[in-house]
Amino acid sequence: MKRKVPSPRPEKGSVVGADDLMKLFNDAQQNMLYLSKQRVTAMENLDKVEREKTLLLARVAQLEAENEASSAGCEVLQKKLKSIEDELQMQVQGGDWAVGDKVSKKKMDPASLWSELNLTIDSLVLKGKIDVGQATLLRGLVLNRDARAAEVFSTLRSIGDNELIGGLLALLDPNRRHSLHIVHICTEMAPLTELGTLGNFVTCLSRALRRKGNLVEVILPKYASMDLSCVCNPIQLEANFRSYFDGTWHNNKIWTGILYGVAITLIDPSHSKKFFSRQHVYDYEDDFERFTYFSRAALDYIIKAAKRPDILHIHNWQTAAVAPLFWDNFASQGLGQTRILFTCHDLSSQYLHEPHKLALCGLNPGQLHRIDRLQDNSEPRLVNLVKGGIVYSNKVTTVSPTYAHDLLTKELGQGLESTFQIHKNKFVGILNGLDESKWDPQKDRYLPCTYGIEDFSGKRKCKEELLKRLGFSSLNLSIPLVGCIAADLSDSELNILEDILNLKSSQQAQFVFAGGSKNPRIQTLLETIEPSQKDMKSQLVTNYDEALIHLVVAASDILICLTFSEPTYQTPLIAMKYGTIPVARSVYGLSGCVIDAEDQSSRMSERTGYTFVSQKVLDVTAALSRALDKMEKDPVGWKYLIANGMRTNFSWDTGCVESYLEAYRSIQAL
Repeated sequence: MKRKVPSPRPEKGSVVGADDLMKLFNDAQQNMLYLSKQRVTAMENLDKVEREKTLLLARVAQLEAENEASSAGCEVLQKKLKSIEDELQMQVQGGDWAVGDKVSKKKMDPASLWSELNLTIDSLVLKGKIDVGQATLLRGLVLNRDARAAEVFSTLRSIGDNELIGGLLALLDPNRRHSLHIVHICTEMAPLTELGTLGNFVTCLSRALRRKGNLVEVILPKYASMDLSCVCNPIQLEANFRSYFDGTWHNNKIWTGILYGVAITLIDPSHSKKFFSRQHVYDYEDDFERFTYFSRAALDYIIKAAKRPDILHIHNWQTAAVAPLFWDNFASQGLGQTRILFTCHDLSSQYLHEPHKLALCGLNPGQLHRIDRLQDNSEPRLVNLVKGGIVYSNKVTTVSPTYAHDLLTKELGQGLESTFQIHKNKFVGILNGLDESKWDPQKDRYLPCTYGIEDFSGKRKCKEELLKRLGFSSLNLSIPLVGCIAADLSDSELNILEDILNLKSSQQAQFVFAGGSKNPRIQTLLETIEPSQKDMKSQLVTNYDEALIHLVVAASDILICLTFSEPTYQTPLIAMKYGTIPVARSVYGLSGCVIDAEDQSSRMSERTGYTFVSQKVLDVTAALSRALDKMEKDPVGWKYLIANGMRTNFSWDTGCVESYLEAYRSIQAL
């Protein structure tokens, strides 16, 4: 773009008319607009990492303000905030920052993002897109270092002026709902600890909530197996705190840090039984003691640190004890405005135990071992922690509206259907989002060639690479490739996998099963499975390989989704994102995202795959057979199914995070 040259100044003694003055004024205004636009363009090219670091500083300031409002004298939290801020300042002022595979050394004034926002406000006024009053109010947000304004500016400025203006002006709405302080108490967070889908869920939801301007924290046990290299400034606080368990008070060490902009707290018990200083995370005989200790310690820490969160979000049986503990022991200690939301990720895992064990963490067994509280519906002599989470929480979420309905049935209620019926008004079904930072064929670092809906050629190259790597006898890319990710399957699902591997099909297809698991028990079972056919049309890989899993998803034409028992499993969503047709069960919350290609009650644009109802191998293979027929006989319709799936938006930042915010806010007034 050429710079506009202003008209020459009139010679001395000449008469300047009104037209000349107006022309000079217009030229000057054009130059001002040009210079302003150039400044904005230059600022938009600043390193993205710089903006993230400054956003973290803004978040720390917001956290510090929260602490000052609740208890300015809290030494533990002040030390935590100071250590985080010192580390962020050090990084912002010249540390080494990883950018992709490179390291960039830069120096940046922490106020640069605010300066950019201030200049952008100038530009919007000059363009006539906002008025003087709006500009004044927006500059007030800049002066106050409002973290929500920084978040909106960083997220929307590259999209366009209209979107940015809409986001900024929404912050000025006097009726706008205030941000929430949400604390997750859980046992997994990716990538620190990730054995199933819980860890990824906590990370993705926390990041999405933070991007909406909320204050989010996560409290976890500090496992001996944790790798803290992904955490920004992991430090052990000098101040310990004590928590109650088994009739006495025990010391706990506290570690803190920042992960994806979210504040994390790790509790390291100084207990003689070394509850979390072990090789594995789960499957110990004293798991009840381990996780009730952690649940109690997390609440003791919240009180000690003078936190006043709006929401405590708890997950699965491991932290379900937080709910009765909170209302019986902690709500009266300054937490009267806090509410509890409980997410059931996997109802097949419930922990039953003798009632007297509840006293270890300070609960009263006599009051809780009742049918309307924690007494198990099927084993009356035992207590059920999941039932306690349902009864004592203000809201319970499941992975989709369909699954919330399924839980009311005897078949899928896992023995708790009567409890769900009594408390059905608490249930909200929310379809979990897809982690697109990990699963996106357009930028997947594990693929030999990336691709998207506009350019599909990379998928064929991925298929060719996989066939070569695994030594298939035929490299004919026109032969359908059927894949399956069998990383976290139950025993019954592993039996179905074995039957499919040994099934002789009249249809021409090649099969690849990536069966490696992080779970030692499942890994052992997988290694005992071996296909009976030795015709090189089937391959079973039993070593866990993250890169291979991504390649199998991308290379396959069809993906069999065998996980029935864990309703949060997202393989069908991932398959659609990668242009692979899912063959999935139509219950456990999946019927809402995989619409069968032959479903006459749906629109053509909604159909994305093939579904089956039961866990019988014949039903699975029947659905697979229908998919193979479609691929062979209707290539145009097949491409239409692929396009439908790839166009569907399952990201966390769409309706998913808004649904969780609505769930949180719905219980604040209770």
